[in-house]
Amino acid sequence: MTGVVVCHGSPVVRERLVAAAQGVPTLTPVRSAASGEELLLLARRHPPTVVLLDAHLPGTGPVEAIRRLRLMNIGAVIVMLAQPGDEIALDRAITLGARGFLAPDVGRAELAAVAAHVLSTPLPAQPGRSLRSGGVAAAAQSESSLRVTAEGLPPLAELTKRELEVLGGMSHGRSNAQIGADLFLSEDTVKTHARRLFRKLGASDRAQAVAIGLRRGLID
Repeated sequence: MTGVVVCHGSPVVRERLVAAAQGVPTLTPVRSAASGEELLLLARRHPPTVVLLDAHLPGTGPVEAIRRLRLMNIGAVIVMLAQPGDEIALDRAITLGARGFLAPDVGRAELAAVAAHVLSTPLPAQPGRSLRSGGVAAAAQSESSLRVTAEGLPPLAELTKRELEVLGGMSHGRSNAQIGADLFLSEDTVKTHARRLFRKLGASDRAQAVAIGLRRGLID
């Protein structure tokens, strides 16, 4: 198994992601596919280590593509390319074994961080358990807050334990309502925590927050 396959229905997005992935040594060689059928053909010929998969894939569709990839038993790590509002598609994909999600405009640095994470973490034994939440790390810290810095990166504002738990839920691809049910919070309260952690991380959406959280070790 080698490299990554970027599978996206938009030629513009696909080409940009291929260019970004080519700058990440652990993801080379980089191949691309415009449809689920093309992805499956490539996977049979050159089983990939990572698949970046469009959550709105035309033709076969992402859910069927994941199901058929799993039947091939090649062990590829599947990361969805999705936008805010794609929670239903993401939930179905993660239930089938996708490891998490990124925004389609993800940059090279975020791809490198995600590659380092997924390639160093064994595939979960049960489908539906994607990028693990930061709850374990948070438990070892103060009940009120956690301050994280990383070499070469500016320090972050303090994230509360609850904000870390919400970020962990996002890394699972769970909706605000589902995170609220997990944490016994109202959906509005989860949205409030989400807005605060977006501001502290300098993130514009859920996918970017998860990518920053991975890069800085807030979730593992």
